Amino acid sequence: MSDKTELKSAERRNFLKLSGSGAFTAAVVAGTAGTLGSSEAAAQTFKEEKERKSTAEFTMNVATAYVIGASRSYPILQLDLKENIQNATNGKVYVKLSPGGQLGAGGALVQKVQGGTIQAAQHSISNFAPFAPIVDLINLPYFCGANQRFVNLVNSEVWKSEVHGKIAAKGFKPLFYVVIDPRVVAVRKGGAGPIISPSDMSGIKFRVPGSQMLQQYYRMVGANPTPVAWGETPSAIKQGVADALDPSVGALYVFGFKDILSHVTFTQAVPDSQIFSCNLEWFQGLPADVQEGIEIASEITAHQNLAKVPSARNFAMAELRKSGVEFHSLSDAQLGEWKAAGGYQLKEWDSFKSELGGTMETFAKLEEAAGTRSKYYVHDA
Repeated sequence: MSDKTELKSAERRNFLKLSGSGAFTAAVVAGTAGTLGSSEAAAQTFKEEKERKSTAEFTMNVATAYVIGASRSYPILQLDLKENIQNATNGKVYVKLSPGGQLGAGGALVQKVQGGTIQAAQHSISNFAPFAPIVDLINLPYFCGANQRFVNLVNSEVWKSEVHGKIAAKGFKPLFYVVIDPRVVAVRKGGAGPIISPSDMSGIKFRVPGSQMLQQYYRMVGANPTPVAWGETPSAIKQGVADALDPSVGALYVFGFKDILSHVTFTQAVPDSQIFSCNLEWFQGLPADVQEGIEIASEITAHQNLAKVPSARNFAMAELRKSGVEFHSLSDAQLGEWKAAGGYQLKEWDSFKSELGGTMETFAKLEEAAGTRSKYYVHDA
């Protein structure tokens, strides 16, 4: 047996031993730290986690749809959030992670946070739309597709006043917004060549989620929007039922699309944005110093997320390139073609602005916020 095989066997044994004893969080922490190969190091991690849990006054269950290692290309930084909360609350809160969709994903996690089944979760901002429709404005093409415009918007006072109150009324507290990267235009292998301008979209069967906004956008830029459930999307792309799709580069890698794509273009139309939300009643029931600690930890993790964005993107791109995927960045003039064909400034979007924002005046304030540089900086693709 080779040394590498022995190490893998030891890691598997120690993972199963820890998780089988009910210490799943300790197992994933040890795995991320690279200590599963050593029984002594794994035992030390288990001992530390056990002590943290036993001495904590509160347990915070945090669920996500992604495995721990996904942050290498999809920077949600769940392990960092756990560490930061535990440290910033001086050990008064122990964070129990449920990664990898163990407790569900998307809307299912939103419901569990609202109902208090779990204390916090990661999900897309769009998953808040049933509770606060105004958040769906982030899907207006070129409104906040670029990372910096998104960061400007969600950290603005007008966003907090117009959005956070509506979210709080439904029982949620936003912890921090997660920047991933904008959605891209990704073409399947065996399909069309690179898509550089809207004219290249003619005849393209473009996979879209259920969003009416995204369906309208891809229709406006010349494609044939094809609604496909996320779970069925890989086979739809392979079989040519759909020719292209639009997750971020990190998501394309995480969800295993690297071997079935040929070209990826950075069109920067709509953000692939996430959030960690918390049950408001649970949070408000905590002592003031613990509340403050969680807010500080969330702020720290938000900074780590912003710093991680370019390296996560580069890792995902490098892995996709190994499978032959070619990447295309657009000039300002080329981006201007996309904005002219489907951007939020067009009258076709006015009904969305007024219906979601409440009034055109509110939308104008949000538009100004998106274009006003915040104190946070993030790299754009």
